[in-house]
Amino acid sequence: MSEPTDEPQQLKVIVADDQAAVREPLAAVLGMSEDIDVVAAAADGTEVLAAVAAAPVDVVLMDLRMPVLDGIETTRRLSEEHPEVAVVVLTTFADDDSILAALGAGARGYLTKNAGRQDIVRAIRAAAAGQSVLDREVQDRLLATARARPSATDRALPPDLTPREREVLTLIGRGLPNRAIAEKLFISEATVKTHINNLFAKAAIRDRPDAVRRAIAAGLA
Repeated sequence: MSEPTDEPQQLKVIVADDQAAVREPLAAVLGMSEDIDVVAAAADGTEVLAAVAAAPVDVVLMDLRMPVLDGIETTRRLSEEHPEVAVVVLTTFADDDSILAALGAGARGYLTKNAGRQDIVRAIRAAAAGQSVLDREVQDRLLATARARPSATDRALPPDLTPREREVLTLIGRGLPNRAIAEKLFISEATVKTHINNLFAKAAIRDRPDAVRRAIAAGLA
C-alpha cells in the first residue's frame, strides 16, 4: 500500500508569446514553482491549440499580439473547444478594447507585463481554481470606462431581467466562459446559452465584450 503524498498537484501550463526573449525566460521562471509544470512554450495561437490538443492543460498564459493566430482568437477557440482550459492574458496592452475583447473571448485573468513572478503565479493558480484575476491597472481602466459612461442606458439594466439572467451577466462580467458559468450555477451549458440570448435581447447587448462593459457599468462585476 503506497504512502500518501503531500506533494502539491502540478498545474499544466502553456506559455504563449511570440518573442523568444520573453517566452523562454518566463517559462523557466514559472517552472521554479513546485506546483507549476510548463508543458509547452508557444510562439503563436496555432501552437497553443496544437499543444492543448496533444495533452491535458490547465492554464494558458497568453500574449495578445501574436502572428498567425492572435491571443484573442486563440482564447475564443479555447473557450469554445476546450472550456476546461483557463486563459490568463499577459500583455503590454491595457487599453479598453484589448481588455474587453480578451474578457469577452473568455479570458479568466488579465495582467500586464509589469506583473511580477508571484503575481503571475497567483493568477495562474486562481484561474485554475475558476476565479477571475485582474491586475490593478486593468481594474482601474475598467472602472474608468464604466464611470465615463454615465447615461441611464449604460448604468441601468432592464427591470424584467430575471435573477438568473443577472447572475449570468455578473459572471460574464467577471470573465467566466459558458462552461464555468454552468458549473458555478449548477445548470447546463445549453441553459446558460438560453439565459445569455434572453438577457442580450432584453438589454440590447451586442456581444460578449459589450456584456462585460454593461456588467461593470451596472456594478455587477
